[in-house]
Amino acid sequence: MKRTIKFIFFAMMAAFAAVSCSEKKTEKPKYLWMCIDANFERFSHKDSICYYLDKAKETGFNQIVVDVRGVDGLVLYESDHLPKLTEVDGFRCERDWDYLQYFLDQAKARGLRVTVSATVFPAGSQYHDRGLVFEDPSLAEMTCVEYTPQGMMKIEDDESKVAAFLNPVLPQAREHALAVIRELLTKYDFDGYCLDYCRFPDGQSDFSEASKLAFEKYIGEEVENFPQDIYSYAEDGSRVPGKFYKKWWEFRSMVIRDFIAEVRKTVDELQPDVKLEYWAASWLHAIYQNGQNWASPESRFYEEYLDDWATPDYYKTAFADQLDVFITGTYLERVWGMEDLESIEYGLYRSKRDVQGACAVYGSLYAQNHLDEFDDAVYLCLRDTEGLMVFDLVQVIRFNLWDKIKAGIDRAEAEM
Repeated sequence: MKRTIKFIFFAMMAAFAAVSCSEKKTEKPKYLWMCIDANFERFSHKDSICYYLDKAKETGFNQIVVDVRGVDGLVLYESDHLPKLTEVDGFRCERDWDYLQYFLDQAKARGLRVTVSATVFPAGSQYHDRGLVFEDPSLAEMTCVEYTPQGMMKIEDDESKVAAFLNPVLPQAREHALAVIRELLTKYDFDGYCLDYCRFPDGQSDFSEASKLAFEKYIGEEVENFPQDIYSYAEDGSRVPGKFYKKWWEFRSMVIRDFIAEVRKTVDELQPDVKLEYWAASWLHAIYQNGQNWASPESRFYEEYLDDWATPDYYKTAFADQLDVFITGTYLERVWGMEDLESIEYGLYRSKRDVQGACAVYGSLYAQNHLDEFDDAVYLCLRDTEGLMVFDLVQVIRFNLWDKIKAGIDRAEAEM
């Protein structure tokens, strides 16, 4: 009898240990993003990289995002065809060591997984007056043409814009972007690849002749008055929809959807274990101008906007089914409130509703928002989605958010 009781006891302990191990394996991803520009000087030293990887691990993060290509198109990895970023805000650093590989090695040593992030279509910074498009005439030929109330202009001449984007419609611009992705997947081993700025810059771009011709092919008819048949401007600068206004937004979203399908194929061919990830703002209804229909093809969210900008076929442009992970940017005004359309709680709910299980959804937070409630925001992301991303390390340091992040993680995991 004693032997039987002892056997049952040890069997129960073994089962408990197995459950514990299983739970550990299914721990939710918790990312800390490390921006290329903001942390350039900080990570000019290897010991600083090690220090913040240790700090991330102690706080409860189990994955990091290493940003290796900024809006200027310059890189922080060993590229065969792209120049390195060597100066930010007057600080110069020319490393004689492989920045990305060092991150990968040190993260692995600490049991941290790594997502690599690289901008897709930006290739120049007007603000810093640097980047590929200012140095390479062939790339300058691929940049977006803006249609503004004042007329047409090249995007690199518009200092109000975040970056000089290549036109996603152009096959050569897409090939330039895919070459970066192929090179990273070929040279390095990592866990996730995040597409950043994989979109049109805004509703003013692109209105080049190439986009006009591609649009005509898409709709199967000629656009006689371009761009006025898309939209014109009222005296106050607002848009006046033209004949093809709604179809234009559908076309642009299809361009991005088709490109992401190309990326999906590339990842599957080169590193099929790498998760394809995409970050975008959670306000899906407002980013149709950028071509970012990150919903599931099954979602019909756009039906609310059929009288405004959407077509009945807009669902065909959805791309959540091409992703492994959608990181929803709930950079919203308030934390709590399921009835509040500007709350993180509602934004997370809406994102999961619109993705409809086509891929995993992780909540993401802007670290300088909601400083007094940041632990609540962290908790919400882990409670209501399949993961967490905090952007960016520089704000976490500036506002000393380590303890609040840890408190939010601990609270969520205690409930799990």
